[in-house]
Amino acid sequence: MWIGDQVSLPVSGRDLMMAVDLSGSMETADFIINRTQVDRLTAVKNVAGEFIERRQGDRIGLILFGKRAYVQTPLTFDRTTVKYMLHESEIGLAGKETAIGDGIGLAVKRLRDRPVESRVLILLTDGANTAGEVEPLKAAELAKTIGLKIYTIGVGADSMEMQSFFGTRRVNPSADLDEETLTKIASLTGGAYFRAKDTRGLEAIYEKLDALEPAIQDAETLRPEKALFYWPLGFCILLLAIYGFINTRINSQYIPSTQSKL
Repeated sequence: MWIGDQVSLPVSGRDLMMAVDLSGSMETADFIINRTQVDRLTAVKNVAGEFIERRQGDRIGLILFGKRAYVQTPLTFDRTTVKYMLHESEIGLAGKETAIGDGIGLAVKRLRDRPVESRVLILLTDGANTAGEVEPLKAAELAKTIGLKIYTIGVGADSMEMQSFFGTRRVNPSADLDEETLTKIASLTGGAYFRAKDTRGLEAIYEKLDALEPAIQDAETLRPEKALFYWPLGFCILLLAIYGFINTRINSQYIPSTQSKL
């Protein structure tokens, strides 16, 4: 038996769902990446995609919601697929409205039977609940009963210039953001509410989430073992085969010579 060097195994007790808003307002171009103005969803894809890559050891799932909510990726250790599916999402794919409550309710449904100690939902939106069958606070109460911690993120700048027929005017593109409800959802479930007004702010939030919910818990170690018995066994079988071959040749030569004497 060959025993190798000690190897550490990452172990996580966390099932992490990400719920991302795909409503029409997410196409507002008030974020900047590499000096280029981009819409909110593009910024989220870039920042959240890096966050997903860092979550080694976690099961990650992706929920997308607009007028309705649906599971884009079930809980999985395959971070590459989750990131790919996030980048493939499109604004309006789930409708132009915003069903925050349904997004939370779907996360509750997916996580309630998971045999884990820590269940986490990161919900990102730029608006208020305008659709769906479940009220956000009611869904948050259900989340609390199963121990689902919800971190909410409100995205969108608080000021930007808009071109109109009468010239340039300054507006608040996040006037519809329901920060009060998002704060209550987080508080009720033991999470926290964060406000992202630009790309750097969004990056800082996901860095804080990494600190609040570390990806790796207590590590287990093992020494890999590899059976080597087949080498001496194979050698013995080879010797036995050679012995049998030689013995057969000797017997075959001895029998004719004996018959000839008779």
